[in-house]
Amino acid sequence: MKKHLKSALAASLMVLAGVASAQITFYEGDGFRGRAFATETQVRNLNRSDFSDTASSLVVERGRWEICDQPRFEGRCVIVRRGNYESLQAMGLENRISSVRPADASRNYSEVAPSGGDYQYRRRGNERTFEAPVTSSKAIVAAANERCWIERQQVSQQPPVQNRPNIGGAVIGGLLGGVLGHQVGGGTGKDIATVGGAVAGAAIGSTVGRNNTPVQPVAQDVRRCETTASTTPTYWDVSYNFRGIEHRVQMTAEPGRTIAVNGKGEPRL
Repeated sequence: MKKHLKSALAASLMVLAGVASAQITFYEGDGFRGRAFATETQVRNLNRSDFSDTASSLVVERGRWEICDQPRFEGRCVIVRRGNYESLQAMGLENRISSVRPADASRNYSEVAPSGGDYQYRRRGNERTFEAPVTSSKAIVAAANERCWIERQQVSQQPPVQNRPNIGGAVIGGLLGGVLGHQVGGGTGKDIATVGGAVAGAAIGSTVGRNNTPVQPVAQDVRRCETTASTTPTYWDVSYNFRGIEHRVQMTAEPGRTIAVNGKGEPRL
């Protein structure tokens, strides 16, 4: 019995040692979730490891790796480099990888995937996680800002009034005033009425001439502004407690009642 336990413990330690030094790790779900399989050597057929056509995301720790959708490195193959590949869907290899091996440095490969991003909160292969209760979650929204732009518009503009009188209107007004003066006046008063009518008519004629000036439309740049405010959170400021220690992290989505963490209290999403 003791011998059997020692053998099982030794096998477990060998598995953990292999994961710790692994160069590539496959995950069953997107975002490095679910069951994981790690290797640092070529695998001709992932079916033997119960991971054929199963991987949805992967992490390359070191070097370059050739992943293929058929056993024995046949079919369509893609080179992945050091980094974190949160989803294999864009490559067309989601749940389709059947074999993997280190890339040959002396070969030129026709299909190389873009470098994966650095996702520090990914779950490592066979890493144990714990549920830490969320103590607070605040949605942070961007501050309102002013947006301005220039529009070309037609604006009605009154031509500037000249300092000199409206001669045309004044002459016509003077003639009308003279006629009125002759009709109204008689005798000595006739001349007075004529002069007075001419003066009043000139004043009226000048005013009429100005008011009848057409308004000209003029094109000019007009500056307009509006205040915009976003109601969509930019991120969530989340606090959680793990083993009596308060932690904070910024998340792109609203968390639930708990958050997954490793033994050090680091988030594992």
